[in-house]
Amino acid sequence: MAVFFRRHALRGLMAFAFGCAALSAFAQTTLRVSAIPDEAPTELQRKFAPLGKYLEAELGMPVSFVAVSDYAGVVESLAAKRLDLVWLGGFTFVQAKQRTGGTAIPLVQRAEDEKFTSRFITADPAIKSLADLRGKRFAFGSPSSTSGHLMPRHFVMQAGLNPDKDFKTVAFSGAHDATVAFVQSGRADAGVLNASVWDKLVESGKVDPAKVRVFYVTPPYFDYNWTVRGDLDPALVKKLREAFLKLDPAKPAHKEILDLQRASKFIPTQASNYAGIEAAGKAAGLLD
Repeated sequence: MAVFFRRHALRGLMAFAFGCAALSAFAQTTLRVSAIPDEAPTELQRKFAPLGKYLEAELGMPVSFVAVSDYAGVVESLAAKRLDLVWLGGFTFVQAKQRTGGTAIPLVQRAEDEKFTSRFITADPAIKSLADLRGKRFAFGSPSSTSGHLMPRHFVMQAGLNPDKDFKTVAFSGAHDATVAFVQSGRADAGVLNASVWDKLVESGKVDPAKVRVFYVTPPYFDYNWTVRGDLDPALVKKLREAFLKLDPAKPAHKEILDLQRASKFIPTQASNYAGIEAAGKAAGLLD
């Protein structure tokens, strides 16, 4: 009799476990995607729309873009499992890795993100080098931005300047395009933003490089990636990685997606690529 009950209890536990797994799989009916708000919300939505449709076709499930108002909110939403896939900068990836106990998985990055740079800009003819920023009003992007704050701060400090002591004022514009607006309007004497957004603004005529010019380009570093939460279904993670890696610029529909993402192609990435950014964050006192 005892053996009979044990057998049935075991069968019950197995059925319960199978049922929980089925419910978990069933619950993943929509892929929830977001991105750090390093540009205006309307621009983020425009850039993601074709990619979202492509992922829906590749995954066979709905894909929803969830707008989040700030960088910290994206990290927290991933950690709280309210998001499944997020576009992060190198620094926000490091924060997400810490916040999730190391479980966040960086899937892919653009080929351009292997050697990413920031550009220091000004409309002041007297500013020609980082040394000339002493006593000036300066604009970073978001405090959590890799290319709009952390790495530029790192290189400024390597040049022997402390932004908090040596600049007249330090402002945070909140986004790369907003930093350009700060400099164009004279609200800041100089600022810094990532190379990709700068190039896009010049190409679209939203900034006149004859009036606002680049006076310093940083050394290269790893930056953006697409990251998933660590407990996402491994089969879904595999499909996602494959979908990004098979985007081919020779195919017109794929080229539209890649062009909007400012990517020549996507390549695999790994957490160790961002060790230098983590070290820079700790050196700047921005990470524990």
